[in-house]
Amino acid sequence: MKKVFLIVCLIVAFGEGRAQSTIFNPMKDAVKAGNAKELVKYFNTSIVLNLEGEVATYSKAQAEFVLRDFFKKHAPTDFSIVHSGASKGGLQFAIGKFQSGADSFNVLMRMREVEGAYLIHEMSFTKE
Repeated sequence: MKKVFLIVCLIVAFGEGRAQSTIFNPMKDAVKAGNAKELVKYFNTSIVLNLEGEVATYSKAQAEFVLRDFFKKHAPTDFSIVHSGASKGGLQFAIGKFQSGADSFNVLMRMREVEGAYLIHEMSFTKE
């Protein structure tokens, strides 16, 4: 009986981990393509952006321009999500690696559920 319970727990845990990571797939694809217009579709009405230590709160429209400039300056060569999870309060997060030529950035995305949809409310690109 203990073995059955352990197997069920592992299946549930594996399924939840996969569900969390799939939430971030559209954002991952947009970042990997350097597509600010597509990325902001997943932003809350306002977002806190940290780009290389410059932290500010932007509207979606402002964030699109700021990210477009960032992607022009740091054209993506690769992006992958290395870890994702959720807090006890339901906050979803993903940690990724963004590569632009010789530059490498740690990326953090935090999402909240807003009216049934998960939207990014904070995102940071920190140079390694």
